[in-house]
Amino acid sequence: MNPPSDHDPGRTEILGWREWATFPGLGIPAIKAKVDTGARTSTLHAFEVDTHDPPHPGWVRFAVHPLQRRQDIVAWCTAPVVEERMISDSGGHRECRLVIRTPVRVGDQEWEIEMSLTNRDTMLFRLLLGRTALRGRFIVDPLRSFLAGRRRYRYPEERRTT
Repeated sequence: MNPPSDHDPGRTEILGWREWATFPGLGIPAIKAKVDTGARTSTLHAFEVDTHDPPHPGWVRFAVHPLQRRQDIVAWCTAPVVEERMISDSGGHRECRLVIRTPVRVGDQEWEIEMSLTNRDTMLFRLLLGRTALRGRFIVDPLRSFLAGRRRYRYPEERRTT
């Protein structure tokens, strides 16, 4: 039996296997997500993770490269730490990660999710949206992409190449 959801089941929408997301509470206006029903926990790419000098006790300060293959664009973020949790990656390797809770927006829906922080520099996607974040809100069509809409934000450092 599935646990109860805080979302109206009449508003369940369909997402593709990759979508654009925003994190208004973190100041991240656009980040491409892999919608990963195989992952229980959502994961955000983070580096320079610092729990010693955040603005408040129990918070974390970290940096994010929100765009794939763009090391020159950096978003600095702060968020309250929910807990430290042992997380297994797709290769079965276990790692103790900080977990934060923050609002996420995909398409026209915004809600709070928990996500772990880890360095994903070697991964194609900077964000994994796991099944706990999706539960009761979305159905995933693995053959389609960007059903919630294309990215509407351009980072200032980006140049159009036509």
